[in-house]
Amino acid sequence: MSQFQVTILGCGSAMPTTLHNPPSQLVNMNGKLFMIDCGEGTQLQMRKFKARMSKLQGLFISHLHGDHFFGLPGLITTLSMLGRTNDLDIYAHGEIRLMLNPLLMYLGHHMQFKINLIPLNPEGHELLLEDESIRISTFPLKHRIPANGFRFEVKKSPRRILREKVDRYQVPVEQLRAIKEGADFVAVDGTVVSNNRLTTPGNPSRAYAYCSDTAYHPGIVPYIKGVDLLFHEATFAESERERAAETYHSTAREAAEIAKMAEVKRLVIGHYSSRYNEIGILLKEAVETFPNSELAVEGKVFDL
Repeated sequence: MSQFQVTILGCGSAMPTTLHNPPSQLVNMNGKLFMIDCGEGTQLQMRKFKARMSKLQGLFISHLHGDHFFGLPGLITTLSMLGRTNDLDIYAHGEIRLMLNPLLMYLGHHMQFKINLIPLNPEGHELLLEDESIRISTFPLKHRIPANGFRFEVKKSPRRILREKVDRYQVPVEQLRAIKEGADFVAVDGTVVSNNRLTTPGNPSRAYAYCSDTAYHPGIVPYIKGVDLLFHEATFAESERERAAETYHSTAREAAEIAKMAEVKRLVIGHYSSRYNEIGILLKEAVETFPNSELAVEGKVFDL
């Protein structure tokens, strides 16, 4: 199975606490490393959990509240000190230039790499990045300011060729691609060799969706339908449902209701309010609606 992992670097919310770091996650897709959100101190979390900064290919900033992007100056400076030369893509709302441009002017010639800012569309679904093995897209959330969720997919891989079978039936090289894609082989004498005799199944497609920050919003369900793992913010317990609605956040139970509607396989909740010294109450409320719920905790790795 190809690699697909999500590592929690921070799962708190805006008010700093000693219990949780501000929001940030790493997504490893077949060795390609991406970051979602970058709260203060994120580069220290990467060091703590032994993430290889040199592998970082791109950052996805969900929205421009400080707890989700104030870690960028420290991270960019650290990458520069480490001698990075490869471009770094940052997907974010265009207003982030107000912070990034003065920083880049200040760093000046000390930086040996270029930052490419790719603006997000807060109004609709959009494909951001795709190659032969992965796909990353974005969709709108419901928050006080423009906010986006993200869907990361590792595509289904082609069927695996059984070398000894291919040699036995003398399959021409030029037909191997079609056979990887599921075609049968027809020999010169007309004999049909079924594909399942020549190959074994490839890896299935897998998907991860990230939704933070957002009010309860069933409108996101089509974008996260059936994902293997869903991260959905759960800032408040049900007793603070009115406060959640006022601030355009979700309760743990509401996050679980979204997971249930979207028929996801697993739910991870996070973005905890600083009022909770004990987050077990949030997990309890989520599990009552969606049993396969888990808590985000700094350093925890989720395998897909």
